[in-house]
Amino acid sequence: MRRIADRTLGTLFGLGTHVLFACTVWSLFWFLKGGRSSPAHPDGLWLDVLLAGQFALWHSGLLLPSVRRRLGAYVRDAFYGCLFCTVTCASLLLVFAGWEPGPVLFRLEGGAATAIQGMFYLSWVALFYSLSLTGLGYQTGWTPWWAWFRGRKLPPRRFQPRGAYRWMRHPVYLSFLGLLWFTPVYTLDRLLLNLVWTAYIFVGSWLKDRRLLFYLGSTYREYLARVPGYPLLGWGPLGRIPREAPWG
Repeated sequence: MRRIADRTLGTLFGLGTHVLFACTVWSLFWFLKGGRSSPAHPDGLWLDVLLAGQFALWHSGLLLPSVRRRLGAYVRDAFYGCLFCTVTCASLLLVFAGWEPGPVLFRLEGGAATAIQGMFYLSWVALFYSLSLTGLGYQTGWTPWWAWFRGRKLPPRRFQPRGAYRWMRHPVYLSFLGLLWFTPVYTLDRLLLNLVWTAYIFVGSWLKDRRLLFYLGSTYREYLARVPGYPLLGWGPLGRIPREAPWG
């Protein structure tokens, strides 16, 4: 009976995670597409900053090797990706539910608005393209969960840079920057969101490099020396890092 109960709960958790993921992506699209505005209220804007910040903390915190090691005592490898996806989605839904719109700062019209809106849609295409290169199923926890569901051994995740990853280390984050900044209507709350999440994206990029260096060692060190974090960025911790240079 215990085995049947564990199997049932594991199945429901995996399926529920991915229903939640689909709903969150849909909500994120409309949230970033924007359109709402209201008079500024100082308390509301501070709440927006806190909401944006809590997402960043959850999103990177659960991926820290030390955190994963501690939680690994309670969460099986097959379900850790689903746990990460569930917490990430919940933190985003909290942002959407509590967000306070602010006043309009400026609005593009005509052809300029159409062009910027088109770039927003292209950023979504770039995001899913980038995620597909490293395995969207790993990002959401589907791949390890599906292996557990089928009674198969967890598939190894190999490091094989291809596509956009041959030219930059963080195409997913770059695509997300496009989702943030390509909007024809700028409200005060949207500007605050963009600033907080842009700062987080660059910090998160650095944390991801540290995390992959921890897991992959010399393989990733060679990649750091060969490929910049972002196009045209040739300096700092997100540029190319020479093999002999201290970093981290």
